[in-house]
Amino acid sequence: MGFIVHKEGFLCVYCGADNPPAPKTCRNHCRTCLCSEHLDDTFPGDRASSCHGKMIPTSAEHDSKRNWMLVHSCEKCGKVVRNKVAEDDDLQMMAKIQAEKHEIQN
Repeated sequence: MGFIVHKEGFLCVYCGADNPPAPKTCRNHCRTCLCSEHLDDTFPGDRASSCHGKMIPTSAEHDSKRNWMLVHSCEKCGKVVRNKVAEDDDLQMMAKIQAEKHEIQN
């Protein structure tokens, strides 16, 4: 499995927020709304997906090697991927996602 590095910023197509390049990782989701666009197919950074659906953050989980990870699910095709949380991601939004997940499970 490969990994193609893309150290670039972008404007979020969902909330309009300006997202500069992430300080210590590749940014693949909006730091404000935490949504992403389904761009990658086989491995991170390949930009080979033809889907381009909205990747919705569904939960956050701790990984012993990579720290906090956001779990995204594509609302168009259903693909689920884990993405590293950037140090400038909105932690209140992450907490809201976790609270909503907890409410759904109970």
